[in-house]
Amino acid sequence: MLSVSNLSLQFGKRILFDEVNITFSPGNCYGIIGANGAGKSTFLKILSKDLEANTGSVFLEPGKRLSVLEQNHNRYDENTVIETIILGNQKLFDLKSEIDSIYAKEDFSDKDADRVGELQVSFEEMNGWNAEADAAILLSSLGIKEDVHHNQMSDLDQKVKVKVLLAQCLFGNPDVLIMDEPTNDLDYNTVEWLTNFINEFENTVIVVSHDRFFLDAVCTHTSDIDFSKINHFSGNYTFWQQSSQLAARQKLQQNKKSEDKKKELQEFISRFSANVAKSKQATARKKMIQKLNIEEIRPSSRRYPAIIFDQDRDAGDQILELKSLSYEKDGEIYFKDISFNLNKGEKVLIVSKNSRSINLFYDCISGSLDQTSGTYNWGVTTSSGYLPMDNHSHFDKKISLVDWLRQWSNNDEEREELFIRSFLGRMLFGGDEALKSCTVLSGGEKVRCMLSKIMMGKPNVLLIDEPTNHLDLEAITAFNNSLINFKGTVLLSTNDRAFAQSVANRIIEITPNGIIDSYLPFNEYIVNEKVLSSREKLYK
Repeated sequence: MLSVSNLSLQFGKRILFDEVNITFSPGNCYGIIGANGAGKSTFLKILSKDLEANTGSVFLEPGKRLSVLEQNHNRYDENTVIETIILGNQKLFDLKSEIDSIYAKEDFSDKDADRVGELQVSFEEMNGWNAEADAAILLSSLGIKEDVHHNQMSDLDQKVKVKVLLAQCLFGNPDVLIMDEPTNDLDYNTVEWLTNFINEFENTVIVVSHDRFFLDAVCTHTSDIDFSKINHFSGNYTFWQQSSQLAARQKLQQNKKSEDKKKELQEFISRFSANVAKSKQATARKKMIQKLNIEEIRPSSRRYPAIIFDQDRDAGDQILELKSLSYEKDGEIYFKDISFNLNKGEKVLIVSKNSRSINLFYDCISGSLDQTSGTYNWGVTTSSGYLPMDNHSHFDKKISLVDWLRQWSNNDEEREELFIRSFLGRMLFGGDEALKSCTVLSGGEKVRCMLSKIMMGKPNVLLIDEPTNHLDLEAITAFNNSLINFKGTVLLSTNDRAFAQSVANRIIEITPNGIIDSYLPFNEYIVNEKVLSSREKLYK
């Protein structure tokens, strides 16, 4: 059991946590949620003793082991892959190192023999003799081939490193598992594997993630950071989000009788529990939702940005035509022979094993980069809004947000200030917030500014490259709903499975040898045998 008592943390005048008391019990998975800046990652650092609170304490039951997902991807560059995994259990690694160092002595003595005997007893109790085999099994489960298991970490591709560090965190059946954004940089299949692992894990899991599909699939509890407090709520993220909004609506209905409110909440719980029970991912854990108490449901203080994409005019039938579009650089083929017609009203998910290929594809069709060969033609009635994955170049001027957005305004001068502020206000930049310099923005604030720019332009085609990066769950939910409701045409790439499944009605996978073009729902696409067979051939 892990518990927090009277924990408080303050940075200057800003109070992140105020007298927090909370317990994390075995057998449960807790999803830590909160708005940007609420202190989610900070709280995990306090739990793992990487950061000390101003007051209060963190108590881990004696003899229990806590494992944390490493955020510094270069920390173990001097170690081999297998060593890095075993370092997930520092005590076991230290035992093994001491045993190896004693055996390496040239003047091995009786005293050394006695010491090795003591160490080996502890080593065996920790299942140390199977450590390398267990590490290898974990690595293979994550798709890391055996021929790299003894390579140096410094030699690995960044995405492979991420998987190794995930395996390190999971190694050796820790009593408490703490993970901050574990699905970042993982492909869909690896996320699915991790989901199944956590659902079968019998100890305590505490996770921060902006991946709603993942949170819904693994969490038995949602732990909400709000008003400098942390409260547990039974159920996954979607349940918390919908129930808190219901509670907020009820709070506004001052004249509604308490009996009617109670009945409405009970009906909601019953309806949600029934839906969860029918889910393919339903596990014994998720049945806990049926034990929900309506007193747990409270309104949240969260604010949702008003993301609404209107079209200045309808596009004609000709949207985009690509013929043999290709791009290569320094001998690497990122995509080749990309040919397809984008139809009016389609919402196409662009996927690839190489995320860089997707970024370059968007740069080509948006006119930011010249393709190596082939052509693309936009319809004469189309107007596009582009949200690139990397938007830093848009924010290199030291000007206010109002002046930043003014660069793309065509409104008459008299009304321009109010016009611009209205779009910034929708993205939660109200009052003096709209006057802050665009050079001091966080990653999430930059994305929200880009969205205000796109909304102001009223395009009929949206090019969206990894929209959930840096956004909090409230902004992601609002963005997701806005794309579902958008009447125009969308090209979308995302690692957010809920986004992909709910928005896309067509999937195009770009490869070094052509495309896969499918109208399957996303959840079917990633497991379809014909698709898997085609993918194997096209990525050779």
